[in-house]
Parts: sequence; C-alpha cells; structure tokens
Amino acid sequence: MIGRFFHAWERRLAAATTNRVVRPFEWGLDWMDHRGDSSADPAQRMEQGAAAALADPGWFASAPGPDYVLRDGRLTFPSQIETPHAANNTVHARYFPAESGDRRRAVLVLPQWNADTDAHAGLCRFLARVGISALRLSLPYHDARMPPELERADYIVSANIGRTLQVNRQAVLDARRAIAWLDAQGHDRIGILGTSLGSCLASLTAAHEPRVTAAALNHVSPYFADVVWDGLSTAHVRAGLDGAIDLDRLRRLWLPISPYPYIDRLRGTRVLLVYARYDLSFPVHLSRRFVAECERRRLHPRVFALPCGHYTTGETPFKWLDGYVLIQFLRRNL
Repeated sequence: MIGRFFHAWERRLAAATTNRVVRPFEWGLDWMDHRGDSSADPAQRMEQGAAAALADPGWFASAPGPDYVLRDGRLTFPSQIETPHAANNTVHARYFPAESGDRRRAVLVLPQWNADTDAHAGLCRFLARVGISALRLSLPYHDARMPPELERADYIVSANIGRTLQVNRQAVLDARRAIAWLDAQGHDRIGILGTSLGSCLASLTAAHEPRVTAAALNHVSPYFADVVWDGLSTAHVRAGLDGAIDLDRLRRLWLPISPYPYIDRLRGTRVLLVYARYDLSFPVHLSRRFVAECERRRLHPRVFALPCGHYTTGETPFKWLDGYVLIQFLRRNL
C-alpha cells in the first residue's frame, strides 16, 4: 500500500514536466575521441571506442591551468572539453564560503539533471553555516551553459550515444578543475556531494580525483544505461533508443560513464550511499545492487534508505531528512 502511494505520487510529479522531447537515435561518432576502426560499421566503431575509453587511464585526466574568475560569489573558468556550443564551454559555479570553523573543509556540490540555477543553494547555505565551504557546479548544458535551442539539458543525457559519453566526461573534468580551485583556496579537506545524475558524476569524480576524501552519493546505480532504460525520468530518452539498440549493448557503450568499473578506485574514500525505497527513476533494485557491490568489495560505505521516492525526495519532510543525513555525514568525515 505504501509503495503504491509513493509510486502514484512519483508519477504525478513526473507528469508535471510537459516539455520533454523524444530525440532521434544517433551513434554520435563525431563526439568520440576514440572512434574505432573506420572500416567497421557504426555500432562496432562505438563498441571499440567505448572499450578504448574505458581502458584509457587519461580519459578522465584533468589538465591544469585554466583562468578562474570569482566575482560576487560566482566562479567561472574554461571547460577542458570544447563542444560545438560556445555557451557550454564556460563552467559556472556558485561559491558559499564557510561562516565559521577553520575554513579548511569544502564540498563540491553536483545537482540533479535539469537542475535550475538555485537548485541545492539552500543545502550549500546550510553547509556554510556548519563550517563547510560549498561550491555548487552547474553541469554541462544547464542554466547559463544551455544553448538557445534547448529548453531542457537534453544534450547531457540523450539518444545520441557518443554525445552522452563525451558530455558526462566533460562534467567530470569540470568537477576536477573546480576541486583544483578549492585546493588553491586553501581547502585541504575536500568532499563531494552529488544527487541523481550528479551522484553518478560525483562517484566518477571521487574515483579519479585523489583530493576527494569523502563522497556523499544521493541516489545511486552501478550502471548509467540501466537508469536511462528503466527510469521514469528518462522514458522519453528510452523512446528514442527503442528499436535502434538493446540494453546489453547500451550498457557496454556507456560503461565508461558508469560507476561500476571504478568501484575499487573509491577504496580509501569515505562513502555515503543514499537511495529511496520507492524510487522509479533510479529503480531501487539498481541502488541495492550498487550498495551490495560496494559492501562486497569492503568499501564499508555508510548506507541510508529514504522512505520515499526519487521526486518525493525533494518534498517536505523528505528533503529535510535527506539534507540532514548528507550534512551530518560530511561534518563527521571532513
């Protein structure tokens, strides 16, 4: 009965968004660094390219030296990856310095897919009040980074396989440059907090960025593809994929941007895994599988199950419970 109640509530909240667009399937080879054998068909080339990206130790390597500009609490700097959309090539972030404490602690905050400019600002203010500086990053193709032809951040998660790979890689590289800026400000106890899509990106960043010592992952899954395939929030993306690709192949192609291959790289990082018992967007069996895999590999994560769904995490009282769990974890582990 409780599950039916929350699932109905989740569907009502999801249906409130009416501007989702079903975009056509594309391989997106033009977005790939590793394009495979040019004599092969597009599917084979994508398979080869994804395998090469997964095996490439430099695929998530961050290059130093961008020009950072901080003005009125807003940080901008060039993205490491240049896309065809000029607006997306400048990274935007909001800085909330700690109001008390030794000011050495800081958290990079990665919000959910299609978050607006103010999303997670309240959480960042709470972090600042308890002595943890927060830097809230705008993901690629979001708010100030969105080109005029978009109403939603479709280019970071879409039926274009190569673009989705490259833009999520861009997000991780942007996050690593943001962490380098925090380090340069004297923050030497750095954590990361991500929600939904931001959680996936936070997991990838923590796995590749040695300066991150604590990771709060809010809604989790081992695989990027499975969430898109089965999730309520991404049903319109699935509609663009249907008939052109199956889940097994999609999982292989998007494995480089999935947390699963990098779980062992989180060893030594203090990890919090939060999932929602009635989640239809990050289906709960995926979250539990990720938790089980982290426990099997003896990462000793702290785990918290919210008594709600994905969209309802943002509703009272669940947003307060979620925020409390995230903030307490970071206070204790930074």
